[in-house]
Amino acid sequence: MNKKKITFILNPISGTVSKAGIPDLIEERLDKDRFDYCIAETSYAGHATELAKEAAKDGVDIVVAVGGDGTVNEVGRALTQTDTAMGILPCGSGNGLARHLNLPMNLKKCIDILNYCDIKKLDYGIINEHPFFCTCGMGFDAFISMKFAEAGKRGPITYMQKVLEEGLRYEPETYVIEDEDGTHSYKAFLVSVANASQYGNNAYIAPQASMSDGLLDVIIMEPFDLIDAPQVAIELFNKTLDKNLKIKTFRSKHIHIHRKSEGIIHYDGDPITSSADVDISIVPKGINIIVNPKGGKDCRQPNMLQTAFSDIFYNFDLMRQDLTKQSRKVQAINKNLLRKLNI
Repeated sequence: MNKKKITFILNPISGTVSKAGIPDLIEERLDKDRFDYCIAETSYAGHATELAKEAAKDGVDIVVAVGGDGTVNEVGRALTQTDTAMGILPCGSGNGLARHLNLPMNLKKCIDILNYCDIKKLDYGIINEHPFFCTCGMGFDAFISMKFAEAGKRGPITYMQKVLEEGLRYEPETYVIEDEDGTHSYKAFLVSVANASQYGNNAYIAPQASMSDGLLDVIIMEPFDLIDAPQVAIELFNKTLDKNLKIKTFRSKHIHIHRKSEGIIHYDGDPITSSADVDISIVPKGINIIVNPKGGKDCRQPNMLQTAFSDIFYNFDLMRQDLTKQSRKVQAINKNLLRKLNI
């Protein structure tokens, strides 16, 4: 039988762990009766895209991104609308797409999944002509992506440090969002648009997102108080953020967002400056990706304990909103009484 050709594109500086042992691991674990392979290392930003384009042009069957979400994005954008499939060996600090696909973080087990070679046609998104595979957005998450990039260090500790440092000072913006159902204005802490379920590090911004439904999950996080922050953080990591009353969600094939002025947006965590107008769309079944044949959406569902916590938070929010409404009614009645007494 004809062997499939695989090119591994290795980013030596992604994430926080040395990649020195990976070539030996590939040699030891990859099924060489089924595959012929080569390894190419990246030398600069954008190099992975160049290498992946060349591999696809040469008829390579699979290109494997060995790195984090930035490397995955660079490889993926070169393989859209081609017959070449993308594989992932997750070696980054967040590994959002790999985690969404339920790929193991253990590289030996991940190479075993490459050996299964289960290839699916999946969706990807485009924001202002930039392809993305996990998430894109603007507001606080794009701002943090920029701070994270400027920090130099990688990893979840750096990310959380930036969130805590900047979160309470961040000013929400007003976004006018147009989709197939009309135009609406929102004052929001962030607007995130998800093709996959999470940012990375199991932070689930869109727990119900699917890469095979032909739709984007749009998440609008309204401004919240300091008292709300722990709840939002817990729900982000226990896959129940979509139940929070401060979160508005809907699905769409295409949205257009207008904001007051230019600013930062991100795609798969990569921050760039963009104009005031942002266009985001989905490309259904536009890329071939090797998936975990034993993984599925059920693995991303919250468990009973997480659901119970979510229900408690939800009921607490309802009570607090009801108390706020009652307080406003009492204040209004008092104002009317005072007005009459003055008369």
